Amino acid sequence: MSPIRMGRAQGARVSAAELGTRTTALSRAVLSGGEQLDSAETERARRVVDRAVERSGIGADHTVVALAGATGSGKSSLFNALVGADVATIGARRPTTAQPTAAVWGDADAGQLLDWLGVATRHVVDDTAAVDDDASSGSASSVRSVSSARSVGASGVSFSDGSAGGLDGLVLLDLPDFDSREVAHRIEAERILELVDVFVWVTDPQKYADARLHDEFIALLSQHGAVTMAVLNQCDRLSPAGVKAVVSDLGALLESDGVRGATVLPTSAVTGEGLDTLRQRLANSVAGHAASRQRLRSDLVVAASALRHGVADTEPDVGRLDRAALDTALARSAGVPIVLDAVARDYRREAFAHTGWLFARWTKGFAADPLRRLRLDRTGGRPPIPVDIEGADVRAVLGRSSIPAPTAATVSAVDLATRSFLRDASDGLPVRWRQSVEDAVEGGDEGLADALDQAMLRTPLRARRPIWWLVVNVVQWALGLIAVAGLAWLAVLWVVGLLGVPRPDTPSVGILPVPSLMLVVGVLLGLGLGLLSRWWARIGARRRGVVVGRRLAASVAAVADERIVTPVDEVLARHRETRQHLDTAAR
Repeated sequence: MSPIRMGRAQGARVSAAELGTRTTALSRAVLSGGEQLDSAETERARRVVDRAVERSGIGADHTVVALAGATGSGKSSLFNALVGADVATIGARRPTTAQPTAAVWGDADAGQLLDWLGVATRHVVDDTAAVDDDASSGSASSVRSVSSARSVGASGVSFSDGSAGGLDGLVLLDLPDFDSREVAHRIEAERILELVDVFVWVTDPQKYADARLHDEFIALLSQHGAVTMAVLNQCDRLSPAGVKAVVSDLGALLESDGVRGATVLPTSAVTGEGLDTLRQRLANSVAGHAASRQRLRSDLVVAASALRHGVADTEPDVGRLDRAALDTALARSAGVPIVLDAVARDYRREAFAHTGWLFARWTKGFAADPLRRLRLDRTGGRPPIPVDIEGADVRAVLGRSSIPAPTAATVSAVDLATRSFLRDASDGLPVRWRQSVEDAVEGGDEGLADALDQAMLRTPLRARRPIWWLVVNVVQWALGLIAVAGLAWLAVLWVVGLLGVPRPDTPSVGILPVPSLMLVVGVLLGLGLGLLSRWWARIGARRRGVVVGRRLAASVAAVADERIVTPVDEVLARHRETRQHLDTAAR
């Protein structure tokens, strides 16, 4: 039960630091949430933040209490009774109150606060002689009057005023009727209710169950229980048993509105009944000047809680999502299998050029360079070689590869994998945040194909030549020279025989002459080493494919990060930041 309502203690204190923390958190939540939050609730939160900043900077020594109620509830009579002077106009015709009237207790200047509230009619309650206060307040209607220890109400009945010092800092407002037939009156009452620190709902035995009062005001402001009072005025019209029954019924209605521990104070501006208790409760509200921060805290909590419905309790971690299908689909779309096949063929081709049989290497010129055909023969990371545009290949001019375009099936696979990834990344998020995740990717997929192509161009596809190429190349050259030397030796012997010149003795190994042995050994060993090198080159090509495949996978993953993962992660980071700020503001 609220201590303020009970009249025995102050409500829970709200420090300026706590209020500043909540205000900052709500402001940041609105900023980070952006269009993914409900526009109406966002605008309401902005107003709350602005109001908190403005109210915290003015009137720190004052507490604004509003008497609000329906037509004929006796607000003005109760206001005059509390002030001790006929300040508010009371009449038989309704509505009477067109503009809010303020009564100020204490010597502190409330002019800036009342200007912020937009209240022109002001009455300063003072225990000195009555003097005009027009010059000091600057308002159109301002008077200073006497407030004695024993005041007389509008009906002429005396009641105890209590300690004047206990109400120092109180700014009491008499508001227009919120159910007035004059639209301007209703709008003015609703405007002031958004700004005051404490609500005093004044009703009477006839309209205490009015649906407009409960549904459109008390229920909507039920979270402000610490700064809410309920007054059943005109209780002099009921018998004691009737007062008890109506108070109980009104208390039950307040409970159903969401006001926890609601109590009702019966009063009468005619007899003065309950006015001393009401004054004490107002004094409790003024004590410590904490009611304004309590009201603002409640406003911040309500606004943050309303926005919190548009944010999930958690969000997926992009780093932990399974992206294997996405990377695989993008790799196929980029032509990685085609590139890896070209890398393997290029390796075998280069290996043959360095390790093949010396006398068969010339056939290499008949085989097209597989990487050059794909325009991937440049060293990774270097810009394209400038070419003459006239008569040149368009793809060469644009610095693009000649990797075949992805098929329709491949494109569909990429779209399916992307949508699956986005579905996992937005799992559990509200509709607007899920749509934001999709929009973040759809807005950047137009250049996806070009980005993948550039990734293929930038990735180094060759590496340093293996050492065994050099060793085998030296051996092949040695065997080739031996074969050539043997052939030349035999040719010389053949020419000598044709000329009839005596042939010199030819050394031999067993039955084979050395020249013939040199030719046979050089050719056979060269061919055998070439065949062995070709087999080993196939193994090396597979290894090179694994190394290059990792490079290409990293390049494709980098494109996926840039075009898909990072934009999604940014949206989720905003969601996380918004959720944390709202939790800070609403806790």
